[in-house]
Amino acid sequence: MTSNDTPPPSTPSFEESLAQLEEIVGDLEEGRLGLEASLLRFEEGVRLLRNCQGLLETAERKIEILTSNPAAPQLETRPFDAEATFTEAAPAAAKPARRKTPKTDGAENEGEARLF
Repeated sequence: MTSNDTPPPSTPSFEESLAQLEEIVGDLEEGRLGLEASLLRFEEGVRLLRNCQGLLETAERKIEILTSNPAAPQLETRPFDAEATFTEAAPAAAKPARRKTPKTDGAENEGEARLF
């Protein structure tokens, strides 16, 4: 592959874009950048924000398709309930049954276990 055949840079994932956007906001809030550098960072932030919005819209459309009722004439959408994700407790795992220790049969059979 020659230098002219290099593929274009890939679009960053939502998580990567969001992390970069948070870094840019931090840089701008500190106020240590000059005007030109701040403007460049702001432009980069707008690009990342648009990328995040596009990825969220795509995900929303996929969710609408997946939750639609194919028999219904109209697409049914259900609002996303973020609280349901975090407030529903996972069912507790059942504890393994405890093994019962056999009872001993008094003084005449000291140390021997009685099964019945």
